[in-house]
Amino acid sequence: MLQLIAILLVIWLVLTLIGVIFKGLLWLAIIGVILFLATALWGWWQKQKSP
Repeated sequence: MLQLIAILLVIWLVLTLIGVIFKGLLWLAIIGVILFLATALWGWWQKQKSP
């Protein structure tokens, strides 16, 4: 489970960087940031629930 979260975080980070590098893809950077934060929160939540 932790590996899946790490992979998703890397994917969202790459999408965000692509969106920032290419000025016309600012929407991609915004979506990447939102998905990165949502995945990080989900991973933190899952880690808190498991003993």
